[in-house]
Amino acid sequence: MVITGAMSGLGFALARRLHAAGNRLALLDIDEVRLEKAGHTFSDKIFFAKVDATEPEQVNPVIERFARQAGRIDALVNSVGITGQTNLKSHEISLDDFDGVMRVNVRSCLVPFRAVIGHMLEQKYGRVLHVASIAGKEGNAGMVAYSASKAAIIGMTKSQGKEYAETGVTVNAIAPAVIRTAMHDHMPEEQFKYMTDKIPMKRCGTLDEFATLAAFIISPENSFTTGFTYDLSGGRATY
Repeated sequence: MVITGAMSGLGFALARRLHAAGNRLALLDIDEVRLEKAGHTFSDKIFFAKVDATEPEQVNPVIERFARQAGRIDALVNSVGITGQTNLKSHEISLDDFDGVMRVNVRSCLVPFRAVIGHMLEQKYGRVLHVASIAGKEGNAGMVAYSASKAAIIGMTKSQGKEYAETGVTVNAIAPAVIRTAMHDHMPEEQFKYMTDKIPMKRCGTLDEFATLAAFIISPENSFTTGFTYDLSGGRATY
């Protein structure tokens, strides 16, 4: 199993869950310091690599190396994500920031997917999970770049789900509402309050709740769902 953005937030929570269940993991992240510290958390069956998930020249050789070591790649979870500028209207953000968010959030799903799909097609089995956001379904005011990028990921998921529906490979997304991670620590408090106020449960989701649902989505038991976006929204999304 391969997880991108694995050293923080949602990716790290899922990595711990899958590692505890005995899975062999490749944990990819751009943060070299966190990768070096990860050995204290994960004891064995772990392949670590410093990778910019938007760059095929970095991703492809790492995936091939892991595939040779592990023998197969059963699942890919793409959890790289940045928010970019927030609490600003669309005419106030910089185009460079918009382009940067779109590039990181969308390419970091497509590039690793392209690296693993050949292995999955050959073995006639695979599970792919792209981490989107409820912002990609409903839009968050003050977060146009982030919302647009997550909507693009949902669209990508629908396309890929249809493209590979007869191959044994499923492609799904997950759309969390606010799950408190380090990414939100740099967000203006008014932006964070705007997001949590929209959740009927009036609380953030937990990392454990995310990891539980994500682990099911990429499990063999989840065999007849593809191209779908699972909500994890505390009641914010009801469609």
